[in-house]
Amino acid sequence: MLTPDMTASLNAQINLELQSSNLYLQMSCWCAFKSLDGCAAFLAQHAEEERTHMQKLITYLNETGALVELTAIPAPTARYDSLQELFEQVLEHEQHVTDAINKLVHQAHQTPDYATYQFLQWYVAEQHQEEFLFKSVLDKIKLIGTDHQGVFFIDKEIGALATPPAAGTGVADPTTAAVAQ
Repeated sequence: MLTPDMTASLNAQINLELQSSNLYLQMSCWCAFKSLDGCAAFLAQHAEEERTHMQKLITYLNETGALVELTAIPAPTARYDSLQELFEQVLEHEQHVTDAINKLVHQAHQTPDYATYQFLQWYVAEQHQEEFLFKSVLDKIKLIGTDHQGVFFIDKEIGALATPPAAGTGVADPTTAAVAQ
């Protein structure tokens, strides 16, 4: 059984994952508006991934008999000055999520709540991968440059990182997710 404090902290993380999903969906919409179809697909896929992270937390709380409480989340920024600014904000946001996960892990260890501590280890590894991925995206942007042709090539590179939909579903197959190299 979860303590009330751990339940509240896990609920806060659920809402942060929902906020992340909305942020990436809005960023995807901005990219689509700017005809950056590769970036739009990549960010839409990440919006779905964040919803999956949220659902894992919801399932965990449900399994422990705790009440899930969804709260209002702030509206994401809809406009960006550049693709580089957008991905800088993505990396900054992922670093914020990593900090929140680390605080949850620390809380679970201190409680002690070893089941939750073990459950959260997946999120620790996931955040390491997310930060690496988005740092590599920013590195590509800086390497290629953002002149008109540069943005075209960046869009192609980032679009290549998106996992193609599973046959006949229109949904990315998570078992074949691309890994930044």
